[in-house]
Amino acid sequence: MGFMREIQASEARTHLPRLLDAAERGETFIITRHGRAIARIVPEAGWQQAKIDEAMEAIRSLRRRAGAVTVDEVLSARDEGLQVLIAFVVNAARVRDLRKT
Repeated sequence: MGFMREIQASEARTHLPRLLDAAERGETFIITRHGRAIARIVPEAGWQQAKIDEAMEAIRSLRRRAGAVTVDEVLSARDEGLQVLIAFVVNAARVRDLRKT
């Protein structure tokens, strides 16, 4: 289960439509009264499963289009992405340092 946010019962009553919208997006809330948990608002399980199924189908579709990928290719792509990220961070630090001068 993901992150759960605590919210007081009085606040939940006031903002129920917003809480329900957030629950539709997958968020979970613990409703408290005087600091004690009394209820939860959780996403409907079928909705979450539908999103999981949709993501899995997208992955399967990508695999069909891309063909077989070796472990070495996956590791190489990971390492290449890490090198790009490191270069970006180093360049951002240089720009920040130049702006200070």
